[in-house]
Amino acid sequence: MKQKIVIEVSMKCQKCRSKALQIAVVKDGVISVALKGESKNQIEVIGEGVVDAVGLAQTLRKKVGYANIVTVEQLK
Repeated sequence: MKQKIVIEVSMKCQKCRSKALQIAVVKDGVISVALKGESKNQIEVIGEGVVDAVGLAQTLRKKVGYANIVTVEQLK
């Protein structure tokens, strides 16, 4: 079971984007991470099994800034 999570994060500079991507990559079950959106302010995480979306959002809030879960959906 694959899962796709999109989280909107307040990222003002390239350093913040890099830090947010590094945080997302080290979570358990994460297969890939990408930046999305017009201003590259959304992180798309694709994971195998159960990826903790709430835990990831809380970590991003703590380390980077504002983070809001946009969507969580299962892929076939």
